[in-house]
Amino acid sequence: MSIRTTLSGLRIFAEFRIAPALSALNSYQQVRYRRTKHWDPKWKPLRRMKVIEVELPKYNENPEDLSEEEMRSRLKEQGLLPPRPWMERQFHISCTGGIFEAYVPPEGDGKVSPITTQGAKQKIQFLEKKTRTMMAIRKIRSFEEDFDTTTFCNRAESLYIKSHELLVSKDKDKLRDVVTERAYPEVMHNIRDKTVHWKFIKNIELPRVVHARCTDVVTKENIFAQLTVRFHTQQVLAIYDRFGRLMYGSEILAKDVLEYVVFEKHLANEYGIWRIHDKIIPDWMPAKEPSSSTYKNIVESKPPTEDTVVTTVDKKDAEEVGV
Repeated sequence: MSIRTTLSGLRIFAEFRIAPALSALNSYQQVRYRRTKHWDPKWKPLRRMKVIEVELPKYNENPEDLSEEEMRSRLKEQGLLPPRPWMERQFHISCTGGIFEAYVPPEGDGKVSPITTQGAKQKIQFLEKKTRTMMAIRKIRSFEEDFDTTTFCNRAESLYIKSHELLVSKDKDKLRDVVTERAYPEVMHNIRDKTVHWKFIKNIELPRVVHARCTDVVTKENIFAQLTVRFHTQQVLAIYDRFGRLMYGSEILAKDVLEYVVFEKHLANEYGIWRIHDKIIPDWMPAKEPSSSTYKNIVESKPPTEDTVVTTVDKKDAEEVGV
């Protein structure tokens, strides 16, 4: 058998054996699937909504080259107001700068009995001034329908006690919620490096509203209200300096305290609250005892005199001679 016949036989064998396998492979189409794609096509619009087309501003555009109409349309598209030729600083009036029409306490209040002649005169003067107070309370009720002086006195007493407790603990953040911005520096004045012990014991007389006034600031709609509350209480106060020495008061001795505290609220502000604004100190009230200041006691050393020098020298000579 020749080599040619062998090759032809192999060719015939390959055609009969391999050709069907090759034709079967050619009939299958190779497909590539993305396994990360969700099987449910309803998420297609949601994926499409994730991409938002944003129109970027034209930074290379010179605004001086635009006309007034074009500038107005551009500002309108961006929702901007036209710039003003002047600069303004925003400010917020949260409290007034003082007491308007301050209450004048009658002389001897807290000590004079209403049965006496002077006490009867005080009652008559109080009734005369009560007319404007009632008008101011009526104005407050136009903003607060449920306002009542009796309930307000209870709230004022709690604010009064809370302000003193926060002052003792030196909580500056919470103290601003109880005290106005005008009264805050006066409350915190000279309290640094001091230890304060304060305690409320009882009410000698129930707190009552003795004065009420309303006023407008800048505009007639911007109304502030001030209420003066009379407190006659018994308290304990002791102040220590940075060395722990007692400067004022006593922790074991309770004293009667008569105070006229002014509370203020911004009525025009929907979220306004009552806060301590000031304290009225009448002229006839006796002055407080001055606190004893703390100083460093420096002992000065005196220079030696001639007599002392001579005596010391004589003593040394006598010792040498004795030896």
